Amino acid sequence: MTNKVVVLGSLNVDTTLHIDQMPKPGETISAKSKTNSAGGKGANQAVAAARSGAQTSFIGQVGDDSNGIFMIDALKLDGINTDHVGINQVDGTGSAVILLDSQGQNSIMVYGGANQAMKTEVIADSQALIKSADILISEFETPQEVTYEAFKLAKQHGVTTILNPAPASKIIYGLLEVTDLIVPNETESATLTGIEVNDTDSMDQNAAKFSEMGIDNLIITVGDRGAYYHTPSDSGFVPAFKVKAKDTTAAGDTFIGAFSSQIDKDLSNIEAALVYAQKASSITVQRLGALPSIPTAEEIKAEYK
Repeated sequence: MTNKVVVLGSLNVDTTLHIDQMPKPGETISAKSKTNSAGGKGANQAVAAARSGAQTSFIGQVGDDSNGIFMIDALKLDGINTDHVGINQVDGTGSAVILLDSQGQNSIMVYGGANQAMKTEVIADSQALIKSADILISEFETPQEVTYEAFKLAKQHGVTTILNPAPASKIIYGLLEVTDLIVPNETESATLTGIEVNDTDSMDQNAAKFSEMGIDNLIITVGDRGAYYHTPSDSGFVPAFKVKAKDTTAAGDTFIGAFSSQIDKDLSNIEAALVYAQKASSITVQRLGALPSIPTAEEIKAEYK
């Protein structure tokens, strides 16, 4: 079965500055090189889902500029339906500046632009698309109010909703009630629950706190260590595949997109889907850039026979 995945999210043109080490406050340093690529958490997740075989559609917004055309064309290259990507006449296409050091670690500064200018009205225009989906994904690079409207509609039609609360910020009232699965990284989870993530016990405590907040299905990604999962019936930890990272940009997004292509709507195969997602993200971190680094299903299967 091929999952129908809809991503409601951000479209950014990424500029990556390659540096030896992160600058200290007030320090001026030289970049070794500069690269531009298509990115944004939403775009990364959609491309990861599409390359792993999901029938993928996108709900988003770009500016009326060359970067907007660039982003729509980038999605179309992977066969993603862009009929619901709107053009904003006022705000420019989102962008990000990424500082990437020689160890593969990054710092990212994002300009929201048209992404943050999205209004809830876009969901009314996307009702048929959302109703027909198996999985609906969203994150916090677009307004939470828009996600809330989309998730409410999804839940009325039996669509499984996945929330990636990144970048972490206070979650608006009601959103978790219509979220089936929340997927933060360890820093985002700690920000939202107030409980630091450093071992299995603290992950269990985070899961208990999220349950108090209204959501029982949780995945916490912990970088090169792996991913913790918790559902009402099971919990566990899936270790990461050990590789040498060149660039961690889009690793978490690849994880979520690849996961969405494999997960059953009732989350019953969560552990198997997590293993597949870990395989996908382990390939991404060995390559440079956001979209260019995301593997196909064939590459994932060839790498891990």
